[in-house]
Amino acid sequence: MALDWKIGGVLLGLVFFAAVLLVKPIGVSTQFVILDGIVADVASPDFITQTEDGFTSTNAYMAKSDGKYAKSAANPLNYSFVFVLAMMIGAAASSYLRGGFAAASRLPDVWVANYGNTPLKRYMVAFVGGFIALYGARLAGGCTSGHMMSGMMQTSISGYLFTAATFAAAVPTAMIMYKRG
Repeated sequence: MALDWKIGGVLLGLVFFAAVLLVKPIGVSTQFVILDGIVADVASPDFITQTEDGFTSTNAYMAKSDGKYAKSAANPLNYSFVFVLAMMIGAAASSYLRGGFAAASRLPDVWVANYGNTPLKRYMVAFVGGFIALYGARLAGGCTSGHMMSGMMQTSISGYLFTAATFAAAVPTAMIMYKRG
């Protein structure tokens, strides 16, 4: 049972619109920083401290923005962090409803045509690609959902520039990686 991409696109647009209207624009990559802060604070309890003015951290990045990241790591049950957890739970539920891990592990025809039946290689390429995308997102101060989706929805010039740059890099990369199929 597959969801038609047009219906999925409209539903995704409605979710983004509702999020912007009711809470705030959607962004995800910062929550990886928050997760790092949570883990670091468990390993070293003095990593995040509460002061009279709020929260701070021994790490300059976590302490920036008047301790906003340190506060989120100290109190992770906030909208953004719960949203990311809900995305993972939703992805797992979707995978389960579509046949579980066995169905999800089937390789796309375009991958097989270019690289053969190599699931481990595909997982490694996906991991490296995800790492590069996340590194770039943090370097840019946002992520594809924050810059591209929420940014364009708010008619942000930086959102349009980021989207153009993303496609300018993604299209040639896909053409190089998938010459066959």
